[in-house]
Amino acid sequence: MDPAWLGSTVQAVAVRHCGPRTPDLHSISHTDIPEVAIYRAILTEHFDWLLEDGVKAEVEMGGSSSTRRVSFETDDNENVTVVKGVRLSDNVINRMREPHKPQFGSSPQPQAKVEPLPNVAPIRPVFDPRGPGAPAAPPPASAPVVDESELRRKITEEVQKGLEEERSKKQYEINQWLEKDRARVKAQAYADSQAHVQEEVSRILASERAAALDRVTADEERLRTKLLAKQLEERDQQLRKQDAFYREQLNKLEERSTQFYKASNENCHKAADEVNAKFRRYEISPVCADLQGQILKCYRENAGKTLLCSNIASLYLQCVNSAKQNKLRTGG
Repeated sequence: MDPAWLGSTVQAVAVRHCGPRTPDLHSISHTDIPEVAIYRAILTEHFDWLLEDGVKAEVEMGGSSSTRRVSFETDDNENVTVVKGVRLSDNVINRMREPHKPQFGSSPQPQAKVEPLPNVAPIRPVFDPRGPGAPAAPPPASAPVVDESELRRKITEEVQKGLEEERSKKQYEINQWLEKDRARVKAQAYADSQAHVQEEVSRILASERAAALDRVTADEERLRTKLLAKQLEERDQQLRKQDAFYREQLNKLEERSTQFYKASNENCHKAADEVNAKFRRYEISPVCADLQGQILKCYRENAGKTLLCSNIASLYLQCVNSAKQNKLRTGG
């Protein structure tokens, strides 16, 4: 049982008895409204640990995290328990204003009727200046009879019903809030997971791309090295073949040149022998060699003056003609 609801019910009873204007609970006594005494008894029975002066209780509503602070104070002079910090709903007030329907067993007991108070003359003070014969004030009217068990049961039902409604409402609000928060957390988790997955995929793709590029580069380098090595080997083989071919051709040329030289030398010697055999060699001495030397010397010494050498020239011509005539005569 919630003390806040009990306090609300106490105030509802006061409203029902006192009218629409909400009374001050400090001014209500259990002798004025009998239900107040019954409520106080219920409070004392169930929440006697809260009825100390100045005690404040913090009550949790259902399974929610919201709390409601209720303050209970006791006035020993008026014998009244005051509940502060309680707000009464319209539904509770309307239910409390409904007519009382007691239920005991099979035959309901009729509710005690409250008779209206008779008109009472105003009370005069003890020392009336008008005279000593003033009549005494009549006794106050008796309070209406109230079934305490039925009222307690009804209060308990109202309190439990109100608590159930409040708990259901709070539970519904909590469930709604939990659903929204769960959806938000789920969406956030999904977004975070997607972002993380995307980041991981991008990182893996980047690493795989880099690794593939490295592998391709290494493979290309290895293939290029193999290709260059193969080309170099082929070129070396080709050069070796060409070197062997040129050496062979050079040997052939040298051999052919040697043969040609031998043949030419033999032919030359053979031709020389044949020429020597056909033609005899004759020794010829120069004719008029002294005069020839003198005339050549004169020409060198008298360049441009050939007339100075005319005598020697005439002698040289005579000598030559004489030699010719001698050859003709001898037949040689």
